[in-house]
Amino acid sequence: MSFPVEKSSSEWRAQLNPEQFKILRQKGTEPAFSGKYDKHYPAEGVYACAACAAPLYTANQKFKSGCGWPAFFDTIPGAVTRHTDRTLGMERTEIVCSNCGGHLGHVFKGEGFPTPTDERHCVNSVSLKFQDSDPVKESKA
Repeated sequence: MSFPVEKSSSEWRAQLNPEQFKILRQKGTEPAFSGKYDKHYPAEGVYACAACAAPLYTANQKFKSGCGWPAFFDTIPGAVTRHTDRTLGMERTEIVCSNCGGHLGHVFKGEGFPTPTDERHCVNSVSLKFQDSDPVKESKA
């Protein structure tokens, strides 16, 4: 799969810290309840990709799931790409940044959360960078 932002592993290593590289480029997972955005609930703003700064989720798409990772019920349109992940002996839906291919986490459906989509995008905090302003709203103004 190709993405608009393509870099070599050495370029990503130079740009990202070791934890970011492990998660974003090698599909790692941060420990549950350890990420800085797990309990972060601003009224406005955008969660962008920590690797390429592409906007991924708005603050109003985030919800309290209790899973130990930031949870979102939807994305900014076109921001996230889904594909099947068959690691760990099961089939899951992996989500990556549509701009750079950075690993974000996984999507789970049908868990019964009272959200508009009944989906939980379980995202590593390390994969995100919060921005107070909302570039999606600003571009429509």
